[in-house]
Amino acid sequence: METPGSQTSLHRANLERVVRAVRMAGSLTQAEIARSTGLSAATVSNIVRELKEGGTVEVTPTSAGGRRARSVSLSGDAGIVVGVDFGHTHLRVAVGNLAHQVIAEEAEPLDVDASSEEGFGRAQRLVERLIGATGIGQDKVIGVGLGVPGPIDVESGTLGSTSILPGWKGINPREELAGRLGVPVHVDNDANLGALGELVWGSGRGVKDLAYIKVADGVGAGLVIDGRIYRGPGGTAGEIGHITLDESGPVCRCGNRGCLETFTAARYVLPLLRPGHGPDLTMEGMVGLAQEGDPGCRRVVADVGRHIGSGVASLCNLLNPSRVVLGGPLAEAGELVLAPIRESVARYAIPSAARQLSVLPGALGGRAEVLGALALVLSEMGDSTLLGSALPTKGPAFT
Repeated sequence: METPGSQTSLHRANLERVVRAVRMAGSLTQAEIARSTGLSAATVSNIVRELKEGGTVEVTPTSAGGRRARSVSLSGDAGIVVGVDFGHTHLRVAVGNLAHQVIAEEAEPLDVDASSEEGFGRAQRLVERLIGATGIGQDKVIGVGLGVPGPIDVESGTLGSTSILPGWKGINPREELAGRLGVPVHVDNDANLGALGELVWGSGRGVKDLAYIKVADGVGAGLVIDGRIYRGPGGTAGEIGHITLDESGPVCRCGNRGCLETFTAARYVLPLLRPGHGPDLTMEGMVGLAQEGDPGCRRVVADVGRHIGSGVASLCNLLNPSRVVLGGPLAEAGELVLAPIRESVARYAIPSAARQLSVLPGALGGRAEVLGALALVLSEMGDSTLLGSALPTKGPAFT
């Protein structure tokens, strides 16, 4: 039995600290582990050797600053995680290992608004097919991250707004998918997962405070504060699309008037262009035409950018993030949309907050949410289950 404060419990705590640092980063040199955990280089070296012997980590030669080093990552045999992203028009699934490597990924069209039963059935079949394609047993699945295009009610676990996915009314996404797959499921909205994906793999790397703004059929934000997603007590933090820009503006689906979403989301801005561009115009199509020089599309993209910038300015004044990452199909417009965002931020944000802010396009495109679902499992899973035989049965000779 471990006694709190004993040498054995201290050693176990240090093992878990090292595993946690590697798990969150994907791979680290031993020097980076020492810096991130506060442990001495000698302690890290001993722990890494023990974890390697126990099959928990793999060590490969690398270089850092021109010097030889050893890169430490979790073993490929330690387990796999699965990400599932439901968009309004697609289903995307990815399978990754604990070294942050995606080993299988596939997307297919799906009208997620139609039926939750069809959506979850398709997700189950795609997950099982991809796991089978990897040749890794399903018993190695540690957990599944699930993204849905709407806020999750913290108390009930159901979608917080039935107007977003009317076919999912009363459905608990976590319980539904967990029951089908037989593994733990962690669920969050797509904007939060986009933020996690960009934080771990994309344009958010290296910062601890950022906002991921996703503009598509709706508008949402994933907020990262001190390296962690901020969801709020009810799970609805980041609903930037419902900041009021004009009290006399169009009626929003939330019931208010003049929300940011009514000036920026696809369902509101595309009808402005369809008389001249046809009824099948999409957000991607609008962005493509704007890049080709179409004056109407360029004007709408710029207007959308200015409105987004007004919302971002309010966010800066409240939370003072160091980086804003724009996701969704609109991000492909590049400076056509980013420059107007920056202009509005400079105009409406507190100067000190605006000076510290960088506005960047997402680096992951349409993969941000499914990679964020993988990151969600990696961030929520425990460390003790990964230690296996590395856990000491007797008091260790070092800490």
